[in-house]
Amino acid sequence: MPPTPAPVAGFDQLVRWLSLHGLSIVLWVTGALITARFVQWAIGRITRRIDDAFEESDALVRTESAKHRHSVAQVIAWILYSVIYIVAAFGVLRNLGMPVAGIVAPATIIGAALGFGAQRIVQDLLTGFFIITEKQYGFGDLVSLGVSGSSAPAEGTVEDVTLRITQLRSTDGELITVPNGQIIKAVNLSRDWARAVVDIPVPVGVDMAQVHSFLERVGHEAFHDPSIRPLLLDEPTVYGLTSIGIETMTVRVVARTLPGKQFEVDRDLRFRIAHAFGQAGIQLSPSTIAHPVAPGRPAEQRTGA
Repeated sequence: MPPTPAPVAGFDQLVRWLSLHGLSIVLWVTGALITARFVQWAIGRITRRIDDAFEESDALVRTESAKHRHSVAQVIAWILYSVIYIVAAFGVLRNLGMPVAGIVAPATIIGAALGFGAQRIVQDLLTGFFIITEKQYGFGDLVSLGVSGSSAPAEGTVEDVTLRITQLRSTDGELITVPNGQIIKAVNLSRDWARAVVDIPVPVGVDMAQVHSFLERVGHEAFHDPSIRPLLLDEPTVYGLTSIGIETMTVRVVARTLPGKQFEVDRDLRFRIAHAFGQAGIQLSPSTIAHPVAPGRPAEQRTGA
């Protein structure tokens, strides 16, 4: 009988390496994925509990503490993901035979080079840190962000805040992603309270005493209407004349509302005013009723590292 060939030494080494280091690498990768999934489940449960507490309460808007907790939970999840994958990467490198201690010195040099070349990322992270810690805005807030290099602000409802980016959902359903380092001004339209502003153009020569009386009556009726009363913090106020033109005068009515509810109040007041003036036979100017919206108390806040 012919002699049995001896096993190849290289194959034995491969099997031995796979049984030791290969299995360890699989365990590191699997452990990292399972841990990340657990973090995702835990953070999702926390955020759902925050959302459920809001839906089961009588509040019409989220409290500032709930918004902040939601944002902090998202940031913590982002940090934990980074730590998990970095630790797993070091474990895999160690099992591949690469000296982790020897990587420290080159990593320091590479980190310094990246620090100079990736200043924008560092700026994003620092700005995001201050946004979260200073509670400038949080999940569910309605904001208008001034972005560096863009003339138009980014406006929408905050859906996600991390240390690097802020994501907004616009009224058209578009998802806007803004790097935190490019935010030069943050206008929070849903902090503490907001204000609905309605400008009513009337022709020159109309009886202003009658107009003022009708507007006060409209504000009084709106304040005592159960459909709109929960959104109002006080009775709408007639500011009076704000401008006088050649053919048109502008009368302003303002109403302090719950945060983020100024748009609903604004639409309701304009409808009531147009209906009341039509019933009374008071002619409005051919121009449409303007409706600028001014935010509440701490409306503008600068962000930056």
